[in-house]
Amino acid sequence: MTRPLITILDDEPDIRTMLADALEEAGFDTLSFGRASAFEAALATHTPAVCLVDLSLPDTDGLAVVHRLALEQGAIVIIISGRAQVQDRVTGLELGADDYIIKPFDPAEVVARIRARLRAGKPAPQSGNTAEFNGWTAHFERYMLEDAEGHETPFSHAEGEVLRLFLDAPKRLISRAQMQEHLGGAASESFDRAMDVRISRLRTKLREDPKNPQLIKTIYGAGYIFLGDVSWR
Repeated sequence: MTRPLITILDDEPDIRTMLADALEEAGFDTLSFGRASAFEAALATHTPAVCLVDLSLPDTDGLAVVHRLALEQGAIVIIISGRAQVQDRVTGLELGADDYIIKPFDPAEVVARIRARLRAGKPAPQSGNTAEFNGWTAHFERYMLEDAEGHETPFSHAEGEVLRLFLDAPKRLISRAQMQEHLGGAASESFDRAMDVRISRLRTKLREDPKNPQLIKTIYGAGYIFLGDVSWR
C-alpha cells in the first residue's frame, strides 16, 4: 500500500525533524524543506497528500504559499505557526488552509489532525469524482468547476470539501455541527468564519446572486441546504 506523502515547510530544523520522525513512525512518507523556493520546486515532481506550512519563512510570506497551494494544488494544507491571534487563524483559513495548528504542539496532535483531514477528504462511497448539477459540472479530481458552455473556474481543496458535502446531501439541511464533524474542524469563531468565507466563494464561482442565492441557501439559525439536482459519475 502506498504511504501518503506529507511535506513539511518550516525554517526550524528541530521542528522538521520532530514532525518527520512522528509522521514516518505513523506510516507516512515525508519531505522536509526550510525554504519556500525549494518546497515549491519539489511540487513539480511530487504530489503530497498534505502540506504542513509554517507562516514565518526566510524567503517569503507563508500565507502567500498557503494561498498558492489552495488555488493550484490538490493537497490538504495545514498551517503550523507560532502566531496564535484569532485574526491570523481566520486569515489563514480564508486563504484556503484546511486547518491551523499553533506552536508549540504535540506531534501526536499533528498526526491526528492529518488523519482526520485525510478521512474527511475521501469521497463518500456513493460518490464519484465528477458531479453534474443545474448546468454545472464539478471535477473533483482536478478541482475545477465547468459551466454549460465549457468555461472553467478553479476551486481550492477547502472549497471542494464544502462543495462535496453539499453535493452528497442535496435538499437536506446541513447544520454547522454536521459541517464541523465531516470537515474535521474544531468548534470556534474562526471555523465558523472560514465556512462562511468558503460558502461565499462557492456562491461567487457558481454566479449566485449574493442577496438571493438559488443553489446554496442559508437557513438562519440552522445551517445550509443545497437545492440543486445532483448526478454523480
